[in-house]
Amino acid sequence: MSITAERKAELIKKYAQKEGDSGSPEVQVAILSERIPNLTEHIKMNKHDFHSRRGLMMMVGKRRRLLNYLKEKSKNRYSTLINNLGLRR
Repeated sequence: MSITAERKAELIKKYAQKEGDSGSPEVQVAILSERIPNLTEHIKMNKHDFHSRRGLMMMVGKRRRLLNYLKEKSKNRYSTLINNLGLRR
């Protein structure tokens, strides 16, 4: 369900704005976008796992809020991020 430390470090390195940046919206959205499909697969196999379903919905909502924030702050960074991650919006 979660991602490995190595994969998380790769995402941080790829999307960080500067060295050691793990808190920027781009990094947070990338990590959430990596975790969401994993949890979605778990939900498909375990239809009655409502606690994990709630966690998934919270992750999706958090990603949406971060994307909205980034869109307001910088349209360039927003469009680059959604193109790199392959998100629909």
